[in-house]
Amino acid sequence: MAGGAGAAVELTVGEREVRISNPDRVYFPESGTTKLDLVQYYLSVGDGIVNALRERPCMLHRFPKGLPGGKVHQKRLPSGAPDWVSTVRVYFPRYGRHADELCVGELAEVIWAVQMSTVEFHPWNSRRADTESPDEWRIDLDPMPDCSWSRVQRVAGVVREVLDEIGAVGWPKTSGGKGLHVYVRIAPDHGFQQVRRAALAFAGEVRRRAPDDVTTTWWRRDRDPAQLFIDYNQNARDHTIAAAYSVRGTPAATVSTPVSWDEIDDIHPRDFTVATVPERYRRLGDLHAGIDDAVFDLTRLIEWADRDEVDLDEDPGPQS
Repeated sequence: MAGGAGAAVELTVGEREVRISNPDRVYFPESGTTKLDLVQYYLSVGDGIVNALRERPCMLHRFPKGLPGGKVHQKRLPSGAPDWVSTVRVYFPRYGRHADELCVGELAEVIWAVQMSTVEFHPWNSRRADTESPDEWRIDLDPMPDCSWSRVQRVAGVVREVLDEIGAVGWPKTSGGKGLHVYVRIAPDHGFQQVRRAALAFAGEVRRRAPDDVTTTWWRRDRDPAQLFIDYNQNARDHTIAAAYSVRGTPAATVSTPVSWDEIDDIHPRDFTVATVPERYRRLGDLHAGIDDAVFDLTRLIEWADRDEVDLDEDPGPQS
């Protein structure tokens, strides 16, 4: 039913009523996954996706005509939102403009965004209370084109080792692509530049321990295509990555999925899709549920950055 739409359905989500139009529209032709299937997926991981997005400015990746129609990156809340959909205003100095971004506080807001053709949710690493002070340090293990999954797994072990040594609790998840993300909750005591410097200092330590596997070279053209890039610039202001439990706009409808450290050696990102994650979630619950209870003091890594004379002269530029 690739061109079909179907009669709209009304869903009760918490205390809200959300109307889903065109529920039979196919978003993922490879699997036949429809808009309503996507809604049901997000309902099945409701607590997890809300926990990942709660109180954060959120950029939406929308696919109004499904994957074949291409992606729309949307910072501003789509028009026509009910008055109960929450936003937060953020400023973009590069353009001299503000945008009112989705700021999730309840599951109905997620489902409304899916109704508006959102597939992926990309939250900031700061929250509504102070959008200029991140409370999440993000370690993005981004494989270059010729980097094997086994190398990603190996580097993840080094990341865990360094985190353990500095007393930080890391919360890993698949990226939904070919890599891994590790989140660390931090106190919102520093700005984006300091968090980014700390992230680069940490990445440098991982590179020193695994020099054959890891690069921190910023310019893609200068990287070894077989290495893994630790993308410290994902901690820059207005740089976002897919949330835990976010579906990705891939043909297989993969999901950025929380995993335990101990299972990383036995998994592959393609294991986690809209078809497989709901049952996993029923069994395991939200593996990131305790992230807010493990707050790390970033001071030690900032001291590393000072020690290593970390200088971030290059501008990571706007995120597409």
